[in-house]
Amino acid sequence: MNEQPARPNHTKTVSKLVLLVAGMFAFGFVMVPLYQVFCEVTGFNGFVSTEASTGPVGEANTDRKVTVEFVSTVNQSHPWSFRAAESRMEVQPGRLYTAYFEIENQQSSSSVTQIIPSVAPGAAGRHFHKTECFCFTEQSFAAGETRKMPVTFYVDPALPERTTTLTLSYTLFDLGAGDEPEFDEDAAGLHAGAR
Repeated sequence: MNEQPARPNHTKTVSKLVLLVAGMFAFGFVMVPLYQVFCEVTGFNGFVSTEASTGPVGEANTDRKVTVEFVSTVNQSHPWSFRAAESRMEVQPGRLYTAYFEIENQQSSSSVTQIIPSVAPGAAGRHFHKTECFCFTEQSFAAGETRKMPVTFYVDPALPERTTTLTLSYTLFDLGAGDEPEFDEDAAGLHAGAR
């Protein structure tokens, strides 16, 4: 009367582990587009939407001033000159303003750029809206060409009172040199443009 001890069923355990690994892989795969949508909706991480805003709604807050700083960089130090005509501007929330950026292709050949915006502090991104911007589309430049390009924007009066300074930062990517913007618009299902 030798009874054999029951043997554990390893097949069930292995099947559960394989399903767990597959689920973790799928979750990781969808996280990037979900994170980008989250940033678009909330303005988290300085995300500035890629849809043009229609303009301010309601009256401007004439009792309040917000400083907007302008920062521009060229990705990977390609031969471009890219700078804001003014480094900062005082604005009243709810009123339209236009700032200018000067861009020069310092190469001996033509090229195409894509300029990606962000706003700091990150949570303020949803309160910064652009109605006109050179970042909405790719820009073609002839060799040695210089352009003065506008960005028309407003700060939403709903910006929290504790926020007194916003930084609008642009990064220029030289697509002709093989640069790829850090933000993949196609993965997020976005269109060229900005809010």
